[in-house]
Amino acid sequence: MKKQHPENPSRPRSGQRRVAIRAASTKVSKVVSAKPATNRAERSAERRAAIVEAAMDEFIARGFAATRLDDVAKRAGVAKGTLYLHFKDKESMFEELIRTAIVPLIGRMRAPPPIGGSVRDAVEGFARAFIQEVASTRRGDIVRLIVAEGPRFPSIADFYYREVVSRGLAGMRALIELAVARGEIKQKELARFPQIVVAPAIVAVIWQSLFSRHAPLDAIEMFRVHLDLIFGERRTT
Repeated sequence: MKKQHPENPSRPRSGQRRVAIRAASTKVSKVVSAKPATNRAERSAERRAAIVEAAMDEFIARGFAATRLDDVAKRAGVAKGTLYLHFKDKESMFEELIRTAIVPLIGRMRAPPPIGGSVRDAVEGFARAFIQEVASTRRGDIVRLIVAEGPRFPSIADFYYREVVSRGLAGMRALIELAVARGEIKQKELARFPQIVVAPAIVAVIWQSLFSRHAPLDAIEMFRVHLDLIFGERRTT
């Protein structure tokens, strides 16, 4: 009669080993399969960004009406069919350009002033950012394109109003109301017309493209003078 050896309790049974091996194999396969998926997502995001960048170049160079998807694809280095994997048409491509290039800046204006900071400082900070990041860059060309071609393409103008103008005016109105409540602004009716406060930003965008070669404009200094008229001159100590 064969002598039975007591089973080693620290050694896993064969069934347990098979389960552990399968679990480890599954875990490894998940890690391996996740990496290509991540790479694919990254490549897709990079391709989309390249298409948007190429679209900006074409829109600025040719205008919205004259821009062709063939030219956007060629500039982006992709097949025309690839464009349709990301955008349904030229209009949606232009909307994405507005959404990525302009909307984030407007979002900053909706933030309340920092604790202890004045409303004027907040408005001046926004004006500086707008002039430096929009009026003095290619983003300003997008705004000028809206002004020039918006009447012919109302859906584009409507999108720009919803995503940019209405949000910007709402943020500025909230700042004006806060300034009135704090006593920084005396004219209460200004809250009805926040366009007055942001008007120099539009002037700067238009002036930059039409007249800067004749008379360069210090847009930031112009905005400071404008804010002096609204808030009163800063006191010097």
